[in-house]
Amino acid sequence: MNRYPAERKESILRQMMPPQNKLVSVLARENGISEQTLYTWRRSLKLQGVPVPGNGKNAEEWSSKDKFGVVLETAHLSEIELAEYCRSKGLFVEQIAGWRQACQEANAQPVARSREEREQSKADRKRIKELERDLVRKEKALAETAALIVLRKKAQAIWGTPEED
Repeated sequence: MNRYPAERKESILRQMMPPQNKLVSVLARENGISEQTLYTWRRSLKLQGVPVPGNGKNAEEWSSKDKFGVVLETAHLSEIELAEYCRSKGLFVEQIAGWRQACQEANAQPVARSREEREQSKADRKRIKELERDLVRKEKALAETAALIVLRKKAQAIWGTPEED
């Protein structure tokens, strides 16, 4: 039993998706439909395989799964079709290219990735040691300066300033 005409439902779902990307709560207020109904519609749309129904987030905040869905959906498109797809979804071709690159690199050999991580970790540890040494040196210089200032004040209190002579 459909309470809402298919055209209205489709129109509201299009407003949820990019480029409008309206929040469910806003659409619920505007259309007088409960939020739960809209969430159900959005969930069913996701289950049908439609990537990235809107949730108020901009494209860079989408989940990895949604980005991967867009990459899969656009894999077979020509440049012109891709540009049209991007306009309809409120995306940029460069974003999809970046997501595609990230997907391709996701399955890079773990050995190479772990080697890079070890080298980076080693460089980080070396940098931390240098910074700690520098910090210790500066703390010692600060303590020495503070001690000299205290001694000067004590000497002035005991003997007075040279101007008094």
